[in-house]
Amino acid sequence: MLSNFEFVNPQLFWLFLLLPLVALWYFFKRNHQTATLKISSIKGFKTPKNWLARLRPLLFVLRLLALAAIIVALARPRTVDESTRTVSNKGIDIVMAIDVSASMLARDLKPNRLEALKNVAARFIRDRVTDRIGLVEYAGESFTKTPLTSDKSIVLTSLKSITYNTVIEGGTAIGSGLATSVNRLKESRAKSKVIILLTDGVNNTGFIDPKIASELAVEFGIKVYTIGLGTNGMAQSPIGIRADGGFQYGMQQVEIDETLLKEIAETTGGKYFRATNNTRLEQIYEEINELEKTDIEEFKYTNYNELFRLWVLLALGFLGLELLLRYTVFKSFV
Repeated sequence: MLSNFEFVNPQLFWLFLLLPLVALWYFFKRNHQTATLKISSIKGFKTPKNWLARLRPLLFVLRLLALAAIIVALARPRTVDESTRTVSNKGIDIVMAIDVSASMLARDLKPNRLEALKNVAARFIRDRVTDRIGLVEYAGESFTKTPLTSDKSIVLTSLKSITYNTVIEGGTAIGSGLATSVNRLKESRAKSKVIILLTDGVNNTGFIDPKIASELAVEFGIKVYTIGLGTNGMAQSPIGIRADGGFQYGMQQVEIDETLLKEIAETTGGKYFRATNNTRLEQIYEEINELEKTDIEEFKYTNYNELFRLWVLLALGFLGLELLLRYTVFKSFV
């Protein structure tokens, strides 16, 4: 409730330290505030108790309250209402090309390469608040999973549904995956167009040469970041299918065409990364997130509601009441 309340000059509250001093001064000087008469004895005077005399310090209390209200008014209390408006007219269009071949089920990343990628990619997508993002799946062939959209819920739902299946032809067609991604971005008018191409193998199928696809990316002003996914050496990978339909795992050599991935990245002005574990994969996406910054303009509007006038009126009210009582009810004591 008080989060939007502030004082412009809070240092003036130190003046409250003067009020106890003023009160002490009044306490010691109160008997000298009115005229006195010295007589030898008052035995002949009837001295009934006078309640007005006892209430006379009320005048001083009213004056102290007026001083306190003035101090608060000088400190300038006010409420602050802030609103912001974010404008981004220089967004980035990003297509994530994801390898979904059987080798992506290898368990060198936990729980496997594909699920590790999906977890990290989901955080990356959430961070790209103002950008449009699309998804492309590829194995032996490729297709668009999600076209470019700024609706992150759609992209995240599509990403979650990506699994290995036997519908897509087997193999790894890097050229096809890259060409499909380029096709999604070629008509884009964004200030920056980016493809994040991830694979854990070598280009061993498809009708499009990856080098030709990378040249198309250059022609349309698209930057490609390539990620080679997998440990160095051997990895527990699917080697067959059991009778129950599940995969049989065994140790296999990890083969990633790093030369090709580096060439694609270099040709398009991107960068090549190698992810050998979950932590490194997270670091790669964080680095890409930093490299591809979106220009965001934030306009802040502040509305101040000054409240000092209320305290000034309160101080005048206390002073007015004091004067009224002083020259009416307590007139005989002045």
